Amino acid sequence: MDQSLYAPFLSRSAGSGSSTRLYRLVDQQGCPHPVLDDLYDSLEAALDEAQCWWHEQFGHERDPIGIGVEVSTGCGSWRTLRYPGS
Repeated sequence: MDQSLYAPFLSRSAGSGSSTRLYRLVDQQGCPHPVLDDLYDSLEAALDEAQCWWHEQFGHERDPIGIGVEVSTGCGSWRTLRYPGS
């Protein structure tokens, strides 16, 4: 998905002076995940969603999961926090 679509969500919080951080899940190629293409308010929420979906698809035997996590930056880009399979 085009990152410019997320631009309205990456703006600074009104009056707080701090950036709102959002998280997204990525696939093995580092692209937004084709099924779990959403924005999450916390790292924990993103990881919980990824883990639940992965276990539904592949069962609990397969570790580590092949989904990564990125966080929004103050300038509107994304930084990888967790690579798929790590």
